[in-house]
Amino acid sequence: MSTLTKSKGAEVISLGCRLNIAESERIRDMLAGESDIVVVNSCAVTSEAVRQTRQAIRRARRERPDARLMVTGCAADIEREQLGAMPEVDGLIANTAKLDARAWNVPETEATAPPARTRAFIAIQNGCDHSCTFCVIPQGRGPSRSLTVDQVLREVERHLDKGAPEIILTGVDLTSWGHDLPGKPPLGSLIEAVLGRFPSLGRLRMSSLDGIEIDPLLEELLASEERLMPHLHLSLQHGNDLILKRMKRRHLRADVIALVERLKAKRPEIAIGADLIAGFPTEDATQHDENRSIIRELGIVHGHIFPYSPRPDTPAARMPQVERATIKQRAAELRAEVRSARDGWLKSLVGTPLDVLAERDGTGYAPNFARVRVPEGTAPGTIITLTPSRLEEGLLI
Repeated sequence: MSTLTKSKGAEVISLGCRLNIAESERIRDMLAGESDIVVVNSCAVTSEAVRQTRQAIRRARRERPDARLMVTGCAADIEREQLGAMPEVDGLIANTAKLDARAWNVPETEATAPPARTRAFIAIQNGCDHSCTFCVIPQGRGPSRSLTVDQVLREVERHLDKGAPEIILTGVDLTSWGHDLPGKPPLGSLIEAVLGRFPSLGRLRMSSLDGIEIDPLLEELLASEERLMPHLHLSLQHGNDLILKRMKRRHLRADVIALVERLKAKRPEIAIGADLIAGFPTEDATQHDENRSIIRELGIVHGHIFPYSPRPDTPAARMPQVERATIKQRAAELRAEVRSARDGWLKSLVGTPLDVLAERDGTGYAPNFARVRVPEGTAPGTIITLTPSRLEEGLLI
């Protein structure tokens, strides 16, 4: 997925994660006074993401042949030689330097108030201290770094001042927020501070969480706080314990099942999302079946399925690989499992009133992140109560 942000001749193309989207807004602010520059904020999480980055670079050059074309983001570090050799590219900005005005040779300024948006993404954490065997993100993002509580509160306030109806807190490893701060505050304490400081904030959401690091206070807030949306997206990766061990993940299948059971017991409406990798090295048919069954057992209705692809200089790239055709087939089977679970869940919402936040494309999102068609003419950013009458091609009508 890519998003495009334009401002006074500056164009920022954002690929990959929600953190990149949030950072692209800051880059747009820094380059607001520049003319004829295109920035590709790249992604390198998979080989497909790198392919899409290269594709975006070529497209940007065709559309803006005379612009200065700069590349930053994870791929600018991890695939530096490849991207730097592309004739379309005028320069690379290190991922760790992309929010530093000096790297762009522009005056350093305070972040301006963002334009009013339906949902505001705030990057509260960056980098990662873990070493999952399949992942290159630490190479592109560096060690874990957190905004302080006061910095987060200021960011939330400036978005609310512009009328953002929903705030999304994002990061590379969101549940490690605070580990580098004095006293090592847990993420739950930050969520409590945000909700306490801003009683007018009606919708707070978080991006992907590592279930094993969800602290007791955060778990209690997820289970009971109405303004914290009933939507938990887990960095799960697999449903088999041996594969999780070979991935160097820190949880087991039973840990995640127990977490979801506890949350659903207290808040039955909570919707579960997860990242899952298909065809990890050494994965056999039985382990793949366990990966499929975790979708049914947890009721995963928001699934991100990634066919495994070896990334440079990672331990998993040196493990015995699964054949590409098999990986593709297993990814398709995982997607079919998620689609089945999702369709059943969406059908269960027919006839249920939902508070839907309208987007710009004629749809909107309920608190549980179900996608709903909104009436024609509904202003983006408006929260409207709708009762779906049917399901049509994955969309509640």
